[in-house]
Amino acid sequence: AHLTIEGRSLVNLGSNNYLGLAEHPRVKAAAEAAIERDGVGAGASRLLTGHRSEHEKLEAAIARLKGTESALVFSSGYLANIGVIPALVGRGDVIFADRDDHASLIEGCRASGARLRVYRRDRLDRLQALLAQRQRLRSSAILIVTESVFSMEGDLAPLPDLVDLAERYGASVMVDDAHATGVLGTRGSGSSEHWNLQDRPIIQMGTLSKALGALGGFVAGPKILIDHLINRAKSFIYTTALPAAIAAAALEAIRVVEDDPEPRRRLWANRRFWHDGVRALGFDTFNSASPIIPLRIGSDALAVDMASALAAEGVYAPAIRPPTVPAGSARIRTSILATHTVEDLALALSAVERVGKRLGLV
Repeated sequence: AHLTIEGRSLVNLGSNNYLGLAEHPRVKAAAEAAIERDGVGAGASRLLTGHRSEHEKLEAAIARLKGTESALVFSSGYLANIGVIPALVGRGDVIFADRDDHASLIEGCRASGARLRVYRRDRLDRLQALLAQRQRLRSSAILIVTESVFSMEGDLAPLPDLVDLAERYGASVMVDDAHATGVLGTRGSGSSEHWNLQDRPIIQMGTLSKALGALGGFVAGPKILIDHLINRAKSFIYTTALPAAIAAAALEAIRVVEDDPEPRRRLWANRRFWHDGVRALGFDTFNSASPIIPLRIGSDALAVDMASALAAEGVYAPAIRPPTVPAGSARIRTSILATHTVEDLALALSAVERVGKRLGLV
């Protein structure tokens, strides 16, 4: 909830450690015990000598959390996306990707060799027309790729509508649940639980590095999918395995999520306090429905000035500018944590108000 920059402590509004599990005593103890048993690095890929029992336990826990038959862990979320998509589609196939999808998703789409078409989640009528056209051309495979919680806007994908369209037109859906796992749903399972889609055929990708406080990526789904990825996903086959200590930490983090709903309750209470506060000041928050709450600034220079002024006031909130976001939509990206106190958020809100007035934004 705080970080130190040049000797000064700042309220941290730039972290994805939503539940504070990166510092949780149980999570740290699990990592320390695994280091004592197995050392620091895995030493090789999973298919050579890098495989550890912690990987199997972690994958079983992910499948349990996600309600799927199986799961596969990658060494990072980026590696998962650039490996999974080319393993599923290729030349002659087509991918429909949301225009705001994460860079790793777009890189995976491009690496596949499939034709890439971009859609807007607020114009699903256009996506439906494109799917109908593609169905008539009898493409061998159609994949719809989306984030569930968009990392720079904080809004949610219309996942039920996407799944309905996919089933109607013979497509598959892959969801990047990086910012939803541990956060959305009564159990913290993610977007499928949030939308009550647990029984629908969705390829669920996610990360271990955000709400779960560790590092790594994963894909959850039927066993036949996981077996295929073990043999086809190059970023799994040719990458050194996730260290056992990190796998053990992520495993314990999942157990904390399952055991204790209190951090998630605090997270959403803090999110409501912050969102209500910045909206009352007049900031446009991009339809945020998650702990990611961006403040629309527009001007790149103003966004940088605001981030710098907030830092001087004791608040770290990064400015996000093109090419990460479209031109003219520069913003201050704030992300709320369960470990923020009301005092932290009140201090930050006062700073946003003072700086906003000084810069003519409120």
